[in-house]
Amino acid sequence: MNDTPVPPAPTVSVPVADAADATFKPLKYTDIIGVLPHRYPFLLVDRVVAVEPGKRVRAYKNVSANEEFFNGHFPGMPVMPGVLQIEALAQASAFLTASMEGFEPKKQVAFLMSIDEVKFRRLVEPGDRLDLEVELLQSRRGIVKVQGKSSVDGDRACEAVITAAIRDRPGAG
Repeated sequence: MNDTPVPPAPTVSVPVADAADATFKPLKYTDIIGVLPHRYPFLLVDRVVAVEPGKRVRAYKNVSANEEFFNGHFPGMPVMPGVLQIEALAQASAFLTASMEGFEPKKQVAFLMSIDEVKFRRLVEPGDRLDLEVELLQSRRGIVKVQGKSSVDGDRACEAVITAAIRDRPGAG
């Protein structure tokens, strides 16, 4: 087991503008780990390129041939596992949640509750850029439901309705 302490995540505020806005700066790694509790090899969002608070988020994952999961899925025919494609959408949805009024990324986290209406449309392979788009369907009493869609080169890769519960981070004061 690795006993190396994980450094605290930096404080980040989620930008609330679209990429077409000249003042918008895409969220990069240090911003992303300020919102998501995930770390390598399970961090599946490389950039957040647009945030419309309480409405939608656009992000992407660069799929590298060096990804750990390609070692076993599948040797000689590398394909990104569908469950990780859904996880990437779920991670992107955390930025939608973080953009909503009252959410504090340092004190709260969104935990996956359910995944419905899942469809896989194409293979995701090394060298692909998995574009992620998440749109809010419903939010009430600490439960958030989103429609997530991913694509590669404009072709739909997968889609799902994802429900998450907003809870306090363990140990957050």
